Amino acid sequence: MESLFCVANSVCSLLWDCSGRYSFGCSIHEVLCLLYSACAAGGSIYIGKSSKGPEKNYSLKGDTENRLFGVFNALSIIATTYGNGIIPEIQATLAPPVKGKMFKALSVCYTIVCVTFFSVAISGYWAFGNESEGLILSNFVDNGKPLLPKWFIYMTNVFTILQLSAVGVVYLQPTNEVLEQTFGDAKSPEFSSRNVIPRVISRSIAVTISTIIAAMLPFFGDINSLIGAFGFMPLDFVLPVIFFNLTFKPSKKSPIFWLNVTIAVVFSTLGAIAAIAAVRQIALDAKNYKLFANV
Repeated sequence: MESLFCVANSVCSLLWDCSGRYSFGCSIHEVLCLLYSACAAGGSIYIGKSSKGPEKNYSLKGDTENRLFGVFNALSIIATTYGNGIIPEIQATLAPPVKGKMFKALSVCYTIVCVTFFSVAISGYWAFGNESEGLILSNFVDNGKPLLPKWFIYMTNVFTILQLSAVGVVYLQPTNEVLEQTFGDAKSPEFSSRNVIPRVISRSIAVTISTIIAAMLPFFGDINSLIGAFGFMPLDFVLPVIFFNLTFKPSKKSPIFWLNVTIAVVFSTLGAIAAIAAVRQIALDAKNYKLFANV
């Protein structure tokens, strides 16, 4: 599975360079996201209506302390889920006109996010209750026994791998740029063997290393929570309002100034608490996991 992901990601990286268009990568990502979400939601509904599904229990697990920290973990995951569109949005709006393109990018991004993530979250929780896993596909197999036709599970996993490959192409662009500058030759044509061979090798090695590290640490929800607390909460809620005050310099007596200050303070505090909750959850889960536990 890891090898297939690495190959798919490397191929997608080359296709990205060949197309030369951001919209091409975005379109692939959106289609694959819709396909994966449709399979995940459809599979959850099928299991939920069949006798194969588990007994539904919607009660909250854990004591008050775990529930409280779980709330902050959930907020961080939500920040990651809805905030990861900001990076493709920045990439898509580098060229003018920025204002119109940014609004279109945001509209498409959050439409896709709402349709796909909400459909999977609602159907998954309805079908599996508090037994829902961080990756809902894990619920499609119960004690090694598939609850859906094997071809359907294979197809959903293929969509997942391809969708992750498309996402990786977007988020690995800064790394790829560094690799290009390090191993490429600016004097040679872009698609000459002098540039293509180092590109394939360097990107394949980078994807392989990141995939192995991800497989070593099977804390999908916990890692999302940590990234949200340290990365997306400041990026989405704190830095924009600070930059607004620094750039436009509203009067300190104006409501907008103090609204921005309040937002920055509240979400900075929330991010700090969420970071503690994420690290705590990783420490707790580490007791039950081994390296490559989910491989």
